[in-house]
Parts: sequence; structure tokens; C-alpha cells
Amino acid sequence: MTEQPPTLFVVDDDPSVRKALKRLLGSQGYRVETFGCAAEYLTREHYTGRGCVILDLRMPGLDGIELQSRLTAAGRDLPIIFLTAHGDVPASVQAMKEGAADFLLKPVDESALFRAVDQALARQAEQLAEQTVTAQARSRLASLTPRELEVLRCVLGGGLNKQIAAHLGIAEKTVKLHRAKVMVKMGATSAAELGRVCALLGISPQSCT
Repeated sequence: MTEQPPTLFVVDDDPSVRKALKRLLGSQGYRVETFGCAAEYLTREHYTGRGCVILDLRMPGLDGIELQSRLTAAGRDLPIIFLTAHGDVPASVQAMKEGAADFLLKPVDESALFRAVDQALARQAEQLAEQTVTAQARSRLASLTPRELEVLRCVLGGGLNKQIAAHLGIAEKTVKLHRAKVMVKMGATSAAELGRVCALLGISPQSCT
């Protein structure tokens, strides 16, 4: 099945800007949707595919910074590129602090805009990949039994099989069995890999020595 191109959402109160950006970005193969104000964009169904928002700073009603805050609070985490004729240092600093992918000034050079979009989409791809890895790791963690989780935390704490057995009051061969199951269930081939996965999930080690 052919993968759909990314969708770019242009939010700008100037009709001529919306028209120009739609034509320009569409020529690069992107799907483009335009909105005349922040409130109009907020009524759109939440989009979870590949894409980004190209957002004006000064608009009637909610301005760009306020829309950015609303989107963040609502968990609508598409990358945002600010494109404005009224940029200043405080506004750009605030926008970037809130997680904007870029802050560009009108009139914008085409190559700079294309580069900003490429970088925003690459950043989104990285975030989605990280979220997928984390979700898979959480699913694997949920498959562990309570005892296997205890053994896992002791392994993270550097405990040897004999020490873990003494700490948990079970046979050493049972620890070996649990340890092997933990490695398989967590999809880890080494202690170092297991440690990286657990660090991602925030699992704290248990000292069993």
C-alpha cells in the first residue's frame, strides 16, 4: 500500500499567504490544509499522522503562542513551525521554549521553509519511533510475573544468582530460570541491553547483596 504524504496545516489570517503556501508546499508533494484563525484549526479533528503546523504569530483572537499552548495541553503534539512578519526575540524564545520546531520570518526563503519542514518531519519521526519502542517495552514489562519483576530489579542492582536467591528466599536454580525468562520476555540479549530498556521505563534497581 502506498504511504500517504505528510499533511501540513497552515494557520494564518492572511488569505494570500495561505494560498501561496498551499501552492508552494503542494508542489513538493505535501498535502496542505489551510485555516484562517486558531479557533478554526482547533475545531479540526485531531490528526495523528505525519505532518506539522505552520503557524502565524499574530492573528485575531488566539495568537500563535496561545494556540501552541492549547495544542500542547490537549496532547496534540504535531511539530510547529512559526512563520511570521512580526517576530521578536521574546516571542521566538518563548515559542522555542514551548517546543516549536523553528521560528521563521516573512518573507521566507523557499529553501529555508523546505528545510524547516524536513527537519520538523524528521523530528516527529524520531519521537514516534521512541514512543513505539517505549510502548513495546511497557507491554513486555506487563508480561512479567511479580516474582520475575523482583528478580529483574535485583539483576539491575548487580546481584549474582546466589545473592538474589538468598535475598528472595528461593533456590538458586529458580533464580536462573526466572532470570532467563526475564531476558526472553523483555527481548534483551544482554544485561546492558536489559538495563537500557529498564532505564527507559524508569524501573529502579534493587540491591540484593
